[in-house]
Amino acid sequence: MPDDEAQTPPGSLLQMIDNLAKFHREHEKYYSQAPLRQAAELQARSRALKSLADRWSDVEAGEQVSAIGFAGTEDLNAPGLVAESGILFMEGEGEPAELGRLKREVGVLAEETEQGGAWLSQAMEQAWEIAGNLVAYSALADLLGERHRIIANDWQSASLQALVARLLRRALDLLARIDFSPAALRADLRGERAAPAYLYSASELFDRASDLLAESATLVHENERRWRMFRARIRELQAE
Repeated sequence: MPDDEAQTPPGSLLQMIDNLAKFHREHEKYYSQAPLRQAAELQARSRALKSLADRWSDVEAGEQVSAIGFAGTEDLNAPGLVAESGILFMEGEGEPAELGRLKREVGVLAEETEQGGAWLSQAMEQAWEIAGNLVAYSALADLLGERHRIIANDWQSASLQALVARLLRRALDLLARIDFSPAALRADLRGERAAPAYLYSASELFDRASDLLAESATLVHENERRWRMFRARIRELQAE
């Protein structure tokens, strides 16, 4: 049977593990909340797209009713949407600035989510190797399941983030198919009405990405108790 020294990690290793447990737990407190805010913002953008799609699915295309460039378009603006989102279609103008901003913000979210997922996946590769080295120490045997579950949750969260980025970019591809100038939209409404179909599909991808962001936050939040238990044991061993 191994002696006590072999069963307990050396002090230098305990110090490193304590540092990781302390700061990674704090880091995860943030990432158990931030995706929920992102999910809520994405849902709001999805609602805006659906409102426009609902409006454009039924409304009859009108004509430019005013020579004043900043007059609102009666047919293209969805009821209540201007106040909620700021998206305003104006006569003689092009794509509303708010729609352009929506697409840019979603592009930034896709980029940040992809980068965050890639970083987390790489970090979990290293964490898996470190956790594997702890198998030799029986003083931690009953918590190795907890530590590996933390890693598994974070790894799954990383995969979800990568998928979120894919969904958002494909949604932007769909939105790129629409010419949001009033003249082009009215021409579409008199013909194929493709714009509402693209909007509905893009909003559905936003919705799924939002759900996955919430799921990612849930996985990370689930680690809180496990981190607390694991660090408590490490500190007990340090005190011996």
